[in-house]
Amino acid sequence: MLKTIDPLLNADVLHALRSMGHGDELIICDTNFPADTVALETSYGKLLRIDADCARVTRAVLSQFPLDTFVDAPALRMEVVGEPTKLLDVHKEVQAEIDRAEGGKFKLGTVERFAFYERAKQAFCVIQTHERRFYGCFVFKMGVISPDAKFD
Repeated sequence: MLKTIDPLLNADVLHALRSMGHGDELIICDTNFPADTVALETSYGKLLRIDADCARVTRAVLSQFPLDTFVDAPALRMEVVGEPTKLLDVHKEVQAEIDRAEGGKFKLGTVERFAFYERAKQAFCVIQTHERRFYGCFVFKMGVISPDAKFD
């Protein structure tokens, strides 16, 4: 256990996060997502796992991961098929964690389901959760940490 680092962030996940750079994308997905197959095509090349729900995993990741301020939507969710504007509870919970980490600066954008699969293959890495609710799939784009950033 390390001080100030969320205990859900295991060594493999911390290594992947530390290896990422500005503009790299991270996928957090539910247990139904074809994560093993998709992860093989990512830059990292292997699947990462955190056994918690999507909101809790998002909280842990965003404790270390700056969102990109140079794009309109550095956080995206998979759209519900046939109802692209519908927000499910899992989306609302992840949005609350984004607000908590980033002070309400970013709202979840959307990606059509099949476009999400293709985008995920181009990501740096995939973290699969034990989230069983449908459409618990998200993209996060890494930003930068300014030289004058303060850490508590």
